[in-house]
Amino acid sequence: MEIKLTTLCENTVAGPGFSGEWGLSILIQIDDQNILFDTGAESAVVRNADKIGFDLRTIDTIILSHAHGDHTGGLREVMKRTQYPKIITHPALWMPKFKKNSEDETVKFNGIPFRREEIEKAADLCLSKESVKLSDCMMTSGEISQTTDFETAGSQYFFKENGTLQADDFIDEQALIIQTAGGLIIVSGCAHRGIINTIRHAKKITGEKSVHTVIGGTHLYPKKQSDVDKTIAELTSMGIQHIGVSHCTGLNVAMQLSSALGERFFLNNTGCVRTLKFEN
Repeated sequence: MEIKLTTLCENTVAGPGFSGEWGLSILIQIDDQNILFDTGAESAVVRNADKIGFDLRTIDTIILSHAHGDHTGGLREVMKRTQYPKIITHPALWMPKFKKNSEDETVKFNGIPFRREEIEKAADLCLSKESVKLSDCMMTSGEISQTTDFETAGSQYFFKENGTLQADDFIDEQALIIQTAGGLIIVSGCAHRGIINTIRHAKKITGEKSVHTVIGGTHLYPKKQSDVDKTIAELTSMGIQHIGVSHCTGLNVAMQLSSALGERFFLNNTGCVRTLKFEN
């Protein structure tokens, strides 16, 4: 089994010629499947796919980890290139999302910037609260259980229901899980539900004890240092072979993770490619 993970959108870039953009998108190529996990905020995915010579028409499935615009905003540009792909996401993708600015307390829309009807015209939309199987070895997480007491979504995030803003618990957040002979590969969008919760949930629903690679967002910025310390301690003790952080981790926390994890850590930015090979 060979798995190729290519980051098509992230805040920073791995080299010249790539386009950085606040958001995240990771291309997963495994066997004969091409899966796009999130789509960034605008058009970086398309530009960077062109840069590496990847044909977006070969995308089979798009997974949207959650409703925020920096993970869904590039969908329109991507779908101009795709050929009626399957889109897997949570039903709460359509819940209006908002974020409060910490400086002036203004609240702005922060959800998916498209109407459901537009997506349904161009894709096979699959809405599920449960884990969805993509192959014998690959699945979405479904709703992620919260088992830690130090991973919270943050007080700046809201959704609107019946005209009223309510604190967002990100029940819509999902990850991608791949089972390999070397352990689990977990692809995370923002991990608003907590990266430790996400890893524990993946292990629980698969029955796997070992984790080979965790890649993507960890939402450790902004967090209290005490909560960051607890997260780093857990990640260090889990025996994960490789951890590549992106997007909402924050460079300060990324440096802390690098110090704690040593060679197991890598900074996962736009243009980063990880090719993993396992015995079938």
